[in-house]
Amino acid sequence: MLCLGIESTAHTFGCSMVNSKGSVLSDVRDIYKAPEGEGIHPREASRHHMEISSIVLQQSLQSAGVSMKDVDIIGYSAGPGLGPCLRVGAVVARTVAGFYKKPLVPVNHALGHLELGTVLTGASDPLVLLVSGGHTMTLAFSHGRWRVFGETLDITVGQLLDQFGRALGFASPCGGRIEQLAIQSAGKYLQLPYVIKGNDVSFSGLLTAAIKLTEKFYTPDVCYSLQETAFAMLAEAVERALSFSGKREMMIVGGVAANRRLAKILEASCSRHGTKLFVCPLKFAGDNGSQIAWTALQEYQDSKTHVRVEDSFIKQSWRLDTVDVSWRR
Repeated sequence: MLCLGIESTAHTFGCSMVNSKGSVLSDVRDIYKAPEGEGIHPREASRHHMEISSIVLQQSLQSAGVSMKDVDIIGYSAGPGLGPCLRVGAVVARTVAGFYKKPLVPVNHALGHLELGTVLTGASDPLVLLVSGGHTMTLAFSHGRWRVFGETLDITVGQLLDQFGRALGFASPCGGRIEQLAIQSAGKYLQLPYVIKGNDVSFSGLLTAAIKLTEKFYTPDVCYSLQETAFAMLAEAVERALSFSGKREMMIVGGVAANRRLAKILEASCSRHGTKLFVCPLKFAGDNGSQIAWTALQEYQDSKTHVRVEDSFIKQSWRLDTVDVSWRR
């Protein structure tokens, strides 16, 4: 069985072809580039998605060596995300599904990160840290759903990095540039707010304090301190969840999973608990159509769940822990 997955929750428009064995046959994306010093403008990002959608879809089909007649089902990211961007992906999915008479499967974007991560890493029953521009959550699977052990109380770690980067004059996404600046530091740590409440974290105070420090201190030192503080908070939450759950696997997924320093800190945390660490491959850490295709495939193969084109939907706010996952036992 072959699935076309369409991703459009934020700055990325992607189309991927994935088969029922979990093999990614094609993964084509185009990313909206914001002006320097600015974040993602939903209207401009959606305009980018509309202009590039047909090209990305065609390239995905060509890269996989298939035509739409070979596709069995179509999955699309129905939320959570930016409304204008979600609508573009949904319209493309509805159009193609309606024209070619293919089953249409709406997918929770966050669930896609987790499900693709497990098949790519080989993790079977992990505690998961989902870190991206839209999510910061510690999760584990239990009784048919992914359950949240802890999350951010305000902004996500991805938003922390992006907003700090924009204060430096960078364009979103900024995580990679901050990581490179942090590497240039000699390891001089500057005191910053460290806020963790139980298993939940708070980054807004950290952001404000870090921006103020850039007025007085060497920028790479501030970037280094920002990363060390934020990632230590996440590691503490993860260690607490590992102790409670007794999990012997831990997995990082989401765009911030590409940060090497975060992986190193969590590797030390897992080592203390005798837990094996799995990190989503760099290529698939960020938003992509493969995560949508693979999740749609699993849901359809397990229960034949799909929606009529006229009943398809988007949800800008769609919590991961409200989604039933029937195929995972």
